[in-house]
Amino acid sequence: MPWIMDQLLPLILFALVATVTPGGATTLATASGAHFGYRRSLPLMVGIAFGLASMAAAAAIGLASLLIAVPSLQLAMKTIGTLYLLWLAWRIAMSGPPRLAEEMARPTRFITGIWLLWVNPKGWAMTSAAALSFAALANNPSALALLLGVAFGAAAILSLSLWCVAGQLLARFLTADWQWRLTNMLLGAFLALSIIPMWLP
Repeated sequence: MPWIMDQLLPLILFALVATVTPGGATTLATASGAHFGYRRSLPLMVGIAFGLASMAAAAAIGLASLLIAVPSLQLAMKTIGTLYLLWLAWRIAMSGPPRLAEEMARPTRFITGIWLLWVNPKGWAMTSAAALSFAALANNPSALALLLGVAFGAAAILSLSLWCVAGQLLARFLTADWQWRLTNMLLGAFLALSIIPMWLP
């Protein structure tokens, strides 16, 4: 058993670092936690985790290599992902205190969490790199897909939960409308800035 953990530890650390690092998903989890609390944010977080897990599994099977090899598809994914994230950033930035702004009246849904991951070429590149780096941990693509899917899905749920709870705690200190407006504008700006790495080579 110890030798198995020694082999899996690098994968676990890779997945944790990849998912806990600030970015679009963590910003959305923080904003959702601040506005709706942990329980109502679960569909978003599970959707993101499922999206990342399915990406990692697809990368292990080889789909990521195909997507990365087609420049026109990458450009389309980047463009669609950028437009949608900018729209979400605008919604967050323009919202007021929880449940008072109509456009933020409902938490982001499960399917949106999945979609956000699948249109991000950087995510495909990262999961493809993981599939190549940890291919020796499994004896066939299906086993590797299962291993990577579980590792990235579990790491994402843990990391997003931390960010969501941080948002929930932050909300306790926001007592005035102007504080909410400022916080929402900052979260929206961070979400918009998280798009930049998607376009870097």
